[in-house]
Amino acid sequence: MRKKILLIEGNRKVLEILAFALGREGYEIIRSDDGLTGIRLAEEQSPDLIVLDLMPSTVSDCDVMSTLDVCRSLRQENIKATILAFTISEEEKDELRDAGADDYIHKPFTMRELLSKVRTNTWHLDMPTVGRAGIKKRQMIGRIIIDPEQLLVLRDGKTLDLTQREYDLLSFLAREPGKVFSREELLRHVWDYTSYMGDIRAVDVGIRRLREKIEDDPANPTIIITKRGRGYFIASGL
Repeated sequence: MRKKILLIEGNRKVLEILAFALGREGYEIIRSDDGLTGIRLAEEQSPDLIVLDLMPSTVSDCDVMSTLDVCRSLRQENIKATILAFTISEEEKDELRDAGADDYIHKPFTMRELLSKVRTNTWHLDMPTVGRAGIKKRQMIGRIIIDPEQLLVLRDGKTLDLTQREYDLLSFLAREPGKVFSREELLRHVWDYTSYMGDIRAVDVGIRRLREKIEDDPANPTIIITKRGRGYFIASGL
C-alpha cells in the first residue's frame, strides 16, 4: 500500500514542487495551501505523515493559521499521523515540539534533506506488524494492553488516542521491561535517527506526552520510569 502524505504548505509554488518531488518517490500526495483545509483533509483522509509549513500569522492577518496553530489543532482533533514541521529557529523548534510535532526540518532545506526526513518518519510502515511492535501477542503492563495486531493501546479496556510515534515508543520499551534505554538508543530505534546530535530533547518530549496518556499521575510515573543520567525503562512486575 502506498504511503499517504498530506502536504500543508502556504506557498502554492512550493506546494507543487514538494508534491511533484514526493509523488515521484511513490508517495500518495494530498495537498492543501491553508490550515483549515489541511485539518479537514487530515480528518477525512487519514494520512500517514503530515508535512506542515505555514507562515506565522500576524495581527493584520489574524484569520490565517500558522504552523503552530495547525499543529495544535491537529493534536486536539486526535489526528494520529506523524507531523513533520518546518522551522527557522531553535525557539520555534521547541514550540513545535510542545504543540505536538514529531519531527522538524530547518529552513532553508534541500530536497535531499526533505526526502531523508520523510523516509525516516515513514520507514516503520514497511515493517510487518509483529516486527514493528516487537511483540508477538497482546502484552499487559499493569492496566495497559498493547495489541500489535490492531496497533492499539488500551487502558482499562478503553482505547487510548496515541500518535504513531507514541505507540512505537511504548511498544519498543515494552519489549524488555526493566531494561534501561538511553535517549540515543530510543532515537536510533524509534525515531530511526542515525545522527542524534541536537535532537535528544525529542525523546524527553515524547516520553512526557506518552506519560500524560498512560499514567495516573504523569508527574509521578509508575509505568515509564526515568533512570537519572541513563534513560528510560518500563517498570517490571506490573
